[in-house]
Amino acid sequence: MIEPRGTASPSTQGRGLRPVHGAAVAASVVVAVVVAFAVLSSIVGLVATVVKIAVIAVIVGFVVRLVMRRARG
Repeated sequence: MIEPRGTASPSTQGRGLRPVHGAAVAASVVVAVVVAFAVLSSIVGLVATVVKIAVIAVIVGFVVRLVMRRARG
């Protein structure tokens, strides 16, 4: 139950945010940042790999096309 400040009942007295809560929030933020960077870097790495493979396939296709054209004519 939400109560205005200064009107805490005996059952809720002594509760509230403590330094341990702040440490838990800070730790969870650090973990979230590390996980986000790991996920984003793996996604960027995957995209870069796909782009590299596509560029290599285009280059190989171009070379094969040139060689076949020279072989015919």
